[in-house]
Amino acid sequence: MRFIAAILTLCTLVFTTAPASGALSSPFSQKQPVSGHRPAPVPSEARYVRRPYASQLNPSRPLRTPVTPAPQPNCAAVCVIDPYNGNILYGYNANTRRQVASTQKIITALCVCDTGDLDKMVTIKASDRLAPPIRLNLRAGEQYTRRELLQAMLTGSYNDVAVSLARDCAGSVEAFVARMNARARRMRMYNTHFENPNGLPAQQYSTAYDMALAACYAYNNRTIRSMINIPAYEFRRNNGSVRMIRSTNRLLTSHPWVQGMKTGYTNLAGKCLISCASANGRAVIVVVLGSTSRKIWGESLKYLRWALQQA
Repeated sequence: MRFIAAILTLCTLVFTTAPASGALSSPFSQKQPVSGHRPAPVPSEARYVRRPYASQLNPSRPLRTPVTPAPQPNCAAVCVIDPYNGNILYGYNANTRRQVASTQKIITALCVCDTGDLDKMVTIKASDRLAPPIRLNLRAGEQYTRRELLQAMLTGSYNDVAVSLARDCAGSVEAFVARMNARARRMRMYNTHFENPNGLPAQQYSTAYDMALAACYAYNNRTIRSMINIPAYEFRRNNGSVRMIRSTNRLLTSHPWVQGMKTGYTNLAGKCLISCASANGRAVIVVVLGSTSRKIWGESLKYLRWALQQA
């Protein structure tokens, strides 16, 4: 009888402590909210999310819970996450599906890094240039390393460069997009679907919460982490000319404690920004979707400051 009573008690604890449907929780927890998809196993990278910080990379400890309420949102959606352990500090419309514009180039970058061999030469094709409106305007036949193109894409958000990388890494843009969607599932982004590598308008969507998950993985990727915080990048063309590519993220130059991440904009998505910052060994990632040109920078800053106020 004691054995049966113990089993019943255990079952009661399991069912009463399970997270409510639709709740936001750590991306590195095995008990994740599921939205219309069967749960996938925890990705192997998630089990080792803290391992990169053994080599002196920030953060070295988790954020404290802010003592003041989160600021009122003035945008379509927000998600504030601690990249050290994946804890969600705040969410507003965080599970609402919407287009996220060029912020999805973070997933493109992760898939390029997954392919490996970043020093491999990429030959530009004429078809790569058919990706308006923001282009680096590379010429067919020119050759650059994946690393050079990846840095240019993350700094200047060039749509043609994203297409070149996608085609080179997977053989075709369509095959690369399939990799992006598979990567999203492994990262437990259950409300996400991609149609292209650059975020231009299409039948695709994600959420603030899902993009926060992707941002955690990008933050913990050494290559991407070293590229997202560069205010300007000297890109050398095959003909010897140098183009200075300035980051689309204004916060990098105006606030030294901001470490960058990724901007995005289309008419459908509005102004979007994924930003990360750190102070005193703690870090935070903020996803803001559906803002305006006038408000996006201040909207992101107020949540970065709020999360780090107790750091």
